[in-house]
Amino acid sequence: MTFLVNVWDVLLELSPWLLLGAAVSGALHYLVPSGFIKSQLSGGWGVAKAVVLGVPLPLCSCGVIPAGIGLKRNGASDGASVGFLVATPQTGVDSVLVSAGMLGWPFALWKVGAALVTGLVAGWTTDAITPRGVSKIEADDAHEHVHTLSDALHHAIDVIREVWGWLAFGVLFSAALTTALPVDAFAGLTGGATALAFGAVLGISLPLYVCATASVPIAAALVAAGMPTGAALVFLMAGPATNVATLGTVYRTFGRNVLGVYLATILAGSIGFGLLYEQVFGSLTATVAAAHAHTTWWSIASAVVLLGLLARFAYDDAMLWFANRTAVSDDERALTIEVQGMTCEGCANKVQRALLATDGVQSAVINLDANTAVISGNAALSRLQQSITDAGFHISRSE
Repeated sequence: MTFLVNVWDVLLELSPWLLLGAAVSGALHYLVPSGFIKSQLSGGWGVAKAVVLGVPLPLCSCGVIPAGIGLKRNGASDGASVGFLVATPQTGVDSVLVSAGMLGWPFALWKVGAALVTGLVAGWTTDAITPRGVSKIEADDAHEHVHTLSDALHHAIDVIREVWGWLAFGVLFSAALTTALPVDAFAGLTGGATALAFGAVLGISLPLYVCATASVPIAAALVAAGMPTGAALVFLMAGPATNVATLGTVYRTFGRNVLGVYLATILAGSIGFGLLYEQVFGSLTATVAAAHAHTTWWSIASAVVLLGLLARFAYDDAMLWFANRTAVSDDERALTIEVQGMTCEGCANKVQRALLATDGVQSAVINLDANTAVISGNAALSRLQQSITDAGFHISRSE
């Protein structure tokens, strides 16, 4: 029973800020023209622009990799691309607002500043050790697309959809920590023990996929149990910006030297900003994290809305899984379509949902590695193409 109460408490604290962050993300999607970011990442200010424009974007490791690599392929300098890869996954409007709600505004703003500084350092250092030639962006790649309010709403929902599993895990794990750990479990972690806490958190967060937003409840639970707030900052800086997949992608795309810059900047930056935060703010965040005055009508309403969204996303993913399991692979009517623009599992799921919602489609199986969709049914190719286009992707060829 205590565990369920703690789950509800986490939802009350997390939900209003998460929904507000998703709404802001949708507004940015509506207001910022397509191609604007790419068109600005050239010249001496390219790194600064990439970092500043990347900080509010709600992209975790899964989404930031293709976005950062896409910038490079479309003409951005290596420094701008690396600065974007370092800064973007640490923040995002949703992560900042959730951090402010659960750990306090000083912590949230400090995290934003740390992301800006580490992104700039990584980007400028990368440009200093690599050739400065920057290819121009083709005009076709910088075209503007006018987004509608419907696009903005769907984008806001997709921000939560793409990380719903990690959100659910973060809420449950945070509640489990709060239930299992005494309030002063880490109260002795001061002085030399603080360094041990930093090292332990860093060792855990570096190889794993950690979503900046979904991990905030875990960090808040640790802080409430006495973990140094600086260690929580290390966790929320290093975790989202590093994992095996991200490091491997940086190595393959930019080379060993840039990978060294990338990793060293995150390691030194997270530890340095964590230690400095401890010196400046001390136990301020622990006091904020321990406070639990969230039972307002809007927090309850937000928690109910978020639970409804999570339930819907779980149902949709279960239906996608069932569709994949029951798809008839040897159907003579099966059509194989090559879909361009898919860069992660979230993209693949979005294409699959769009196809399954199309009249005449019986099953749709997405192969992300081959960028293909195998579709069974009697839907016309033009209708399939329209569904894929409406989802934000396009067909290159069909068989």
